[in-house]
Amino acid sequence: MKCGFSSLALFMSSFEMMLDQATQDGFQCMEILCEGPYWPRSVLEECSSLEVFQSYDLDIFLHAPTVDLNPASINSGIREETRRQMAETVDLAVKIEAKAITTHPGMIRRLEERVRVMAIDFAVENLTECSEYADSRGICFSIENMPNKYAYLCNSASEHAFMVNECGCKATVDMGHANTTNDPSEFLNINKTIYYHLSDNNGLKDQHLPLGDGSLDLNLIKNIKVGIIELNSYEAVLKSKKILYKLNGKGN
Repeated sequence: MKCGFSSLALFMSSFEMMLDQATQDGFQCMEILCEGPYWPRSVLEECSSLEVFQSYDLDIFLHAPTVDLNPASINSGIREETRRQMAETVDLAVKIEAKAITTHPGMIRRLEERVRVMAIDFAVENLTECSEYADSRGICFSIENMPNKYAYLCNSASEHAFMVNECGCKATVDMGHANTTNDPSEFLNINKTIYYHLSDNNGLKDQHLPLGDGSLDLNLIKNIKVGIIELNSYEAVLKSKKILYKLNGKGN
């Protein structure tokens, strides 16, 4: 399997420092969380900083900006800005030759069925357009499943599969999010999954715990091909990497 980590664990560090760390510790891939200093619009204005990616033999994935954005918003202005920033993330992916970009499917603020139904329609329309733009630029576009809360779209395996199929894109399966549902194994059957986010929790809420510190059945992730460890600290990332490698019969 290929193992990597999210830049969340080294947030605010330079690209070079993160890539150095990933290489030094034997990772094969990495996901850049495109928030804060890694916001695509500002990074694209400083193109010289992107040359560093060509010096490393790592598969790079991008997690599109999601803070304050919502492809399912009932506000057309928010949907429009979400599309714009998604396109900028695709443009950044082209510049650094990233393998794929992952995004969230959106959420609702008013917990009513009629609002949720409308939000799903908006999200499908919006993310289909984003997927088509990514395809036109040779970038793989992927939608992530979310925790088991009514406000979130793709909070079940069936809805995640529906959204992926409707939008004509790939799937990113977050096993921590899946673990908040009754049967996380269902998410392993989703077609067109490109990679997995890995973290643990108590089965009730998304806690981003190291693997083995929660209730996730680690046997579920034993044979995945590409896994991104998504935790808040690099120490926790390394702890989870050891567990993951041991699970798959590999050294540290």
